[in-house]
Amino acid sequence: MNKVKVRLQPIVGNINLPTVLKTTILPGDSKETLFIATQVGEIFYIRNRVIRTFLDISSRIIKLGTSEPGVSRGGYDERGLLGLAFHPKFYNNGLFYLHYSVAGTKGPGALTKPFSPNPCDPKTLHLRWKNRETQYDHIDTIEEWILQSNGQPQQRRTLLNLKRPFFNHNGVNSLNFSPETGKLVLTTGDGGSGNDPFNLSQNDMEIAGKIIEIDVVQNTFIQNPPVVTRFHELPMPIQETLTVIAKGVRNIPGISYQRFYNQYIKYVGNVGQNLVESIFSFIQNKPIPVTDLVQAYLMKSEVNDEGFINFGWRAWEGVFPTPVIKDCSGNPTLDEKTIAYYDEAVKCSIKRLQPMTCYYHKDSRPDKFRGTALTGVQAYIGNSIPSLTGSVVFTDLAQKVESQSPTRGVLAYTTIRPDCKLNDFSMIQTDYDFGSQSAYYVSLGTNLDQTTLYLGVYGSMKVTDYNQGTVFEIIP
Repeated sequence: MNKVKVRLQPIVGNINLPTVLKTTILPGDSKETLFIATQVGEIFYIRNRVIRTFLDISSRIIKLGTSEPGVSRGGYDERGLLGLAFHPKFYNNGLFYLHYSVAGTKGPGALTKPFSPNPCDPKTLHLRWKNRETQYDHIDTIEEWILQSNGQPQQRRTLLNLKRPFFNHNGVNSLNFSPETGKLVLTTGDGGSGNDPFNLSQNDMEIAGKIIEIDVVQNTFIQNPPVVTRFHELPMPIQETLTVIAKGVRNIPGISYQRFYNQYIKYVGNVGQNLVESIFSFIQNKPIPVTDLVQAYLMKSEVNDEGFINFGWRAWEGVFPTPVIKDCSGNPTLDEKTIAYYDEAVKCSIKRLQPMTCYYHKDSRPDKFRGTALTGVQAYIGNSIPSLTGSVVFTDLAQKVESQSPTRGVLAYTTIRPDCKLNDFSMIQTDYDFGSQSAYYVSLGTNLDQTTLYLGVYGSMKVTDYNQGTVFEIIP
């Protein structure tokens, strides 16, 4: 693949961790405005290179980065303000949508100790999330807001309240509108911990580990929906607004759409566990109405899932059956890898979607890199960076290099092969001097017509290390 080099042009600095980067046209405006949502609950917009506050919901956000009994995260957290999406008709109706972790909802978590699957111990392979009323980590909410005529945002209604088992894998950049259906798309992670202890991502009744479309045109007239974990717990009017696009999700940094003649290619990245980060693409898919899923559950029958997308997690991690990794006693330079969920891997081996590209946590090839966690996937159809036109650009949080200090994130790209087989990827060289500061690549965004790319960088892995964020425009 072609070697590509770009420059990073700072737009704004000294902000908190930027989780979402998007543009929209404000009512009464004639050009797009860049919006930045931070994990701690702020939403800013940039006008004439000046940063202004659009909305601050930090008081509504759960306290982030705190240690808890038996767990010391040292300021690392995956909760907070996770999703922001503007209605396609925002210019006229002022509607926008938020996904965040709610203040005052902290629970003890679904397990009392860290989880690790043991293929020799069936008890570890068939855990169930019990006592959900009390054994959970926090509650996430998805809300509809409106920008009033006086310029002040106001909450209108709550669409969903979701109880989450662990603090991590809640999704990021988790709300996007589909240009194909006009519906709001919610991407939910598998609920957290590691290895999806309860296999929520493959369970059709679980909301966790799915890509869900919400028909926001339908008004359910339910202002305070119940707090749920499963689809059948939702009131029927809410069930009727939901369809499920995909399952088998571990954690997703959003979904990107690229127009291709009269249809859309969908790009989705699935964050890996131990071995590999994966990016998937699909055009044709057959979403399943939640009412059909619930009916099949109640009737104890099989749902028609032909054309339904399954990314394969937890049985598959990208192109590999999910492994348990142990040190290799015979050779310290190698690892011993054992298939964690063999029966599950066999069961979904045919139905799962193959990735369009993968990159690995260990890769000795000179032109590749050792990845940590996928943080953004965006289609790019602009012409200002010709070598990237028509490509899929993605970011990794931090490149694993033993000798590298401070830390640096990675910008890379891939393309679609005409035969739809697994494709290669290539790093993008960036011309910017971060000095002695670490630079974790935490988010990737684009403008409305996908001709401009934005990169969110943070100087720390701790959300409690404030004001270490910078947003860049990626330029030739």
